[in-house]
Amino acid sequence: MAKFFYHPADSRGHADHGWLKSNHTFSFAGYMNSERMNFGALRVLNDDFVEGGMGFGRHPHSNMEIISIPLQGELAHNDSMGTGSVIKKGDIQVMSAGTGIEHSEYNNSNSEPVKFLQIWVIPNKQNVEPRYDQQSIDYEAAKNNFLQILSPDPDDEGVWIHQNAWFHIAEFDAGFARQYVMKDPENGLYIFVLSGELNVEGQNMNSKDGLGIAGAGDIKIQAVTKAEFLLMEVPIQ
Repeated sequence: MAKFFYHPADSRGHADHGWLKSNHTFSFAGYMNSERMNFGALRVLNDDFVEGGMGFGRHPHSNMEIISIPLQGELAHNDSMGTGSVIKKGDIQVMSAGTGIEHSEYNNSNSEPVKFLQIWVIPNKQNVEPRYDQQSIDYEAAKNNFLQILSPDPDDEGVWIHQNAWFHIAEFDAGFARQYVMKDPENGLYIFVLSGELNVEGQNMNSKDGLGIAGAGDIKIQAVTKAEFLLMEVPIQ
């Protein structure tokens, strides 16, 4: 029997550091909720707002797959591998921390804010060689479609990570409906609404709501209004 885990936007943890405003779907930093530690391999889902000229100074990570998806503005990345890049809405960034990496993420503008999702996925391999990648997302291809933006396969669409996971992004017109077919029936699916309103198997969802589904087959997703959303299929064991 399918299990549903509904996380309304206003139930998330919140941190306000002035220059940084962050909403945490799962326990992170000062937000600790024993019932919100993760959804399977999906460990962190942060919805971040960073003021112009501000950002996260260089800090270390290891053995984690870290994905950033800008929603507004530009994010500047630098790391200990010598990578320097800028990503914006329409891009996806991935960093396999592996044996250890240091990085910084700053707003690339001194005046305009940047909004982005910071997502951590627990890897299925430990101590891999650190790596960085980014790709552009063809949002036209996401129109009334599930556009794959991440997978376990370096030769497949989107970026790849060390985990049996697939991410898709979609933009549905009001009233449009489609079934999501699991890539791996043992996985679970986490849906995060970026804008608009959805109905997922009878559960209404609004902007920044999240819904985890475990033990389901095909999942019907219908847009109540025009909606943009992210699908994260991950192992749940």
